[in-house]
Amino acid sequence: MQELDEKILRQVIKPRPQESFKGTFGKVLLVGGNHQYGGAIIMAATAAVYAGAGLVTVACDPLNVTALHTQLPEAMVIDFHDQAALTKLVAQVDTVVIGPGLGTEAASLAVLQTVFAQTKAAQTVVIDGSAITLLAAHRLPLPAGQLIFTPHQMEWQRLSGLAIADQTSTANQAAQAKLGGMVLVKKHHTEIYASTGSWRLPIGSAAQAVGGMGDTLAGMIGGFCAQFRTDVTQAALAATYAHSAIADQLAENQYVVLPHQISHALPAFMKKVAQSGPDHQIGFMN
Repeated sequence: MQELDEKILRQVIKPRPQESFKGTFGKVLLVGGNHQYGGAIIMAATAAVYAGAGLVTVACDPLNVTALHTQLPEAMVIDFHDQAALTKLVAQVDTVVIGPGLGTEAASLAVLQTVFAQTKAAQTVVIDGSAITLLAAHRLPLPAGQLIFTPHQMEWQRLSGLAIADQTSTANQAAQAKLGGMVLVKKHHTEIYASTGSWRLPIGSAAQAVGGMGDTLAGMIGGFCAQFRTDVTQAALAATYAHSAIADQLAENQYVVLPHQISHALPAFMKKVAQSGPDHQIGFMN
């Protein structure tokens, strides 16, 4: 298992070409935020926007529209109960993030099945939170696309059948091979498994043990994968490293780090990466 370090950031995050427009940087659809968990999809969408995705649309329960537009006017929104609109929109994007705040009720399952039925092989599909739980509970067929699963250890237990105590690197790699796609097992030192290798995240701290941290990571991964489409695995690794690197810098002066703080720090952090040389230590606060 390789250890991730700052090099992954420089390999992925490059200066933006001046001859570009919003479509150059990808289109992301984030699906989630039922009547109970609107905050989760707002945090995920915030991360995708601040990561630099060109166009971000949220499909959620209509109860969340006012809050979403108040917090994030840059995002577009549709009602995720509108199957025709949802079906049409899935076909128009580069990356789909599904699961933050989706819930596990019947309506949530219907939304998930609609999205899963419409994705295409060329798209990146980030499957997070409730979507993982529903996928495991109902033994749904996997959608088309370049799949990225982002479970915490209990969600990984549901999906892989591996008890937390049995989630060794060897067992996790074997389970990933059966699933296909990429798997990020979120824990103190997150482990990432793909067909091309496995990686350990050596940074991160207890300051990140706050609700919404995983939603923010899922949104960042969606934003990076839409924007840096050449290598989806590398983009996801860079997003994962950036998420904890920013949190660690904030935690130097804070007891806890709030997820939205990571998102808000992203543009300055990414600018530093894009301008940095190979021996320059990256930091947005110095």
